[in-house]
Amino acid sequence: MALVPEIAKRLVDQGWDVVVESGAGAAATFTDEAYADAGARIGADAASTTRDAQVIVKVNAPDAREAASYPEGVLVMSFLQAGQSVEALKVLAEKRATAVSFDLLPRISRAQSMDALSSQATVSGYRAGLAAAEHLAKFFPMFMTAAGTVPPAKVLVMGVGVAGLQAIATARRLGAVVSAYDVRAAAKEEAESLGARFVDLGVTAEGAGGYARELTADELAAQQAALAKEVSLSDVVITTAAVPGRKAPILITAAMVDQMGPGAVIIDIAADGGGNCEVTVAGEVVRRNHASVVGLTNPPSGMPTHASFLYSRNVINLLALFSKDGALAPDWADEIVIGTTVLKDGAVANAAAAEALGAPYQPITPPPAATPEEA
Repeated sequence: MALVPEIAKRLVDQGWDVVVESGAGAAATFTDEAYADAGARIGADAASTTRDAQVIVKVNAPDAREAASYPEGVLVMSFLQAGQSVEALKVLAEKRATAVSFDLLPRISRAQSMDALSSQATVSGYRAGLAAAEHLAKFFPMFMTAAGTVPPAKVLVMGVGVAGLQAIATARRLGAVVSAYDVRAAAKEEAESLGARFVDLGVTAEGAGGYARELTADELAAQQAALAKEVSLSDVVITTAAVPGRKAPILITAAMVDQMGPGAVIIDIAADGGGNCEVTVAGEVVRRNHASVVGLTNPPSGMPTHASFLYSRNVINLLALFSKDGALAPDWADEIVIGTTVLKDGAVANAAAAEALGAPYQPITPPPAATPEEA
């Protein structure tokens, strides 16, 4: 849910008229009664909920059909992923809508409270650790019993971002011996601080903003060759690697899967982006040779209560830059407002989105600063 009852109440107290679709929060344990108690109105269906909206907050992007039902000039705030929402953005542009996407949030300290990518990655990493323990036919921790000693599971986490760090921490809490790999050398200290052994393959790819850049073909080949042994010795491999705006990189080839031992498990939380494993099928468990490859789709949905709890806080913090006293009032001089805006009154304000839509790029120009006399 983009809004939990607690945050809905805060918006009502700020002067907003909040409308929540009936039953929308049920799977995340938030009832219509809880929203009504918070001061929100309950819409009978999606159409009546959004009919007169000035702002629509969602988790995932609308499709073109849904976008066509939105009011003219509405502000839509969600994970838009412009390259994957082209048709919906075209419809919103025709409606002179303003579209704001969390995946474009600048990586600056002031934006941390709005960083939905990080908050949802935390949920994904935790969910990946639990999924690994669930699918592995072995214990995670070491057990010393009268019947003999059971060795701990060996877990390899690939990609030491927010999701990877949470996967490391979760696997460690469950008692596994954890190794970690990332193409960013800076990730070594973070992985080791959680008790993981960092795997240094001699291939680094530091990118802008703390992200990894895309590897060249030669770098990718060298990386996969060096990783093959680490993968073959692991009971569990959790893959979390993603490059913003691009298909997830292939880290584990089919040949590498074939070398894994009996009962080995791969948890691929990049499945929605194409997967880090060559044999991943989103939403399915693929059995190949002795191993199982789990294509974990939309991992936060497996923990909907706390995923909603975190995301709704990101929503209200970002919305604060676009509003004042319960009404729309975007601060077009703010770098976070500029950076997250894909469409402004129908004009394409993001270069990558303009390329995807084949539309003119019309960057947002901050208004001139007020003079002392005007201030």
